Amino acid sequence: MQLPTESSMPQAGQERRTMRRFDMRLPAAVRVAGNGLRDLLTETQNVSARGVFFHLDRPLAEGIRIEVTMTFPPHVTLTEPVRVRFTARVVRVDTSQAFGGVGVAAMIEEYEFVRSNSVAG
Repeated sequence: MQLPTESSMPQAGQERRTMRRFDMRLPAAVRVAGNGLRDLLTETQNVSARGVFFHLDRPLAEGIRIEVTMTFPPHVTLTEPVRVRFTARVVRVDTSQAFGGVGVAAMIEEYEFVRSNSVAG
């Protein structure tokens, strides 16, 4: 599976996105790198080739590394479900969410496809 790389957004002064974002509500598990805490379960709001945005019930510090694991379903991959684990750096935390949650934008630094006999989200 290859993530999209085409830019559809103009380079505005405040706009830092360089990749097209896709609204994808997919289950994801977030783990803070180097921290023994349990996974934080969430759902992505959108995904691009270089980043992901999701909501949590607690804030994360900007600049920290996280590990996110998610499964792209067959209707996205057009084949089998594909489980992906990636490390990312939190670049923005939005605490102004109307529903009381915290929005987290993270830039993907590296990723790997995870082989599993039973693919679960």
